[in-house]
Amino acid sequence: MAGTFVITQDTSGEYRFVLTAGNGEVLASSGGYKQKGAAMNGIDALRLTAVDAVVDDRTDVPVPGHAD
Repeated sequence: MAGTFVITQDTSGEYRFVLTAGNGEVLASSGGYKQKGAAMNGIDALRLTAVDAVVDDRTDVPVPGHAD
């Protein structure tokens, strides 16, 4: 099942979104946006950027099964 972007409005009136996996687990969350359109633009930017995003691992802990 595909992920879902869920947009909410908090008590201060700001719009926020979370990206959830098919099982409902939150994968990413945004900061607050004053306009709903700005939150939608944030979702669009995430969709475009994540496709080609690289992992910048700044830790010293190796991940078993992953080539460095």
